[in-house]
Amino acid sequence: MVILGKIRVGLDRLYLFSGAVAALFLIAILGLIVLQMLARWTGEVFPGAAEYVGYCMAAASFLAFAHALQRGAHIRVGMLFNVVPPLVRRLLEVWCLIVGSALAWYFVWYAGKFVYWSWKFKDVSQGQDMTLLWMPQSIMVVGAVILAISLTDFLVHMAFAGRDRIVHETVESHAE
Repeated sequence: MVILGKIRVGLDRLYLFSGAVAALFLIAILGLIVLQMLARWTGEVFPGAAEYVGYCMAAASFLAFAHALQRGAHIRVGMLFNVVPPLVRRLLEVWCLIVGSALAWYFVWYAGKFVYWSWKFKDVSQGQDMTLLWMPQSIMVVGAVILAISLTDFLVHMAFAGRDRIVHETVESHAE
C-alpha cells in the first residue's frame, strides 16, 4: 500500500507540475505579444511571432488538460449524472473514462508517429520562423501522454474505488 500511496502522490504532483508549466506557456504568450507590439511601435520586425504564440498555445493547452481534469474544469454532463441512480452514474462514468482513455492513448500513438516523421524529414514551419516542427509537436505529445495517464488513472480509481478523483474547489472552501 505504501507503493500505491507514493504513486498517487507522484501522479498528483505530475498533474500539478503540468498545469504550472502550462501557466508558464501562457505567460510566454503574453510576453511574445508584448514584444510583437513593441517591435511594431519601433518599426522593427519580429519574424515568426505569430507562429511562436501558436506553439505556446498548443503547449499550454495540452499541458493543462490533465490538471484541468483533476480540478473538474473540463465540461462534463453533470446534469445527467445528477438524475441517475448511483450505480448507473458509476457505469456511465466508467464507460466515459474507458472511451476517453482509449482515445487519448490512440492520439498519443499517432501524434508520436507524427513527431517522429517530422523529426526524420526535418520538417520546418511554413512561417518566417523556420522552426523544426518536431520541437513544438513534442511538447504537445508530452501533454497528451500526461492526459492519457490521468484518464487511465481516473478510470482505475473509478473502477475500484467507485468514485471519481476530481477535486471540487469552491470559493467557500478558501474563505476561511
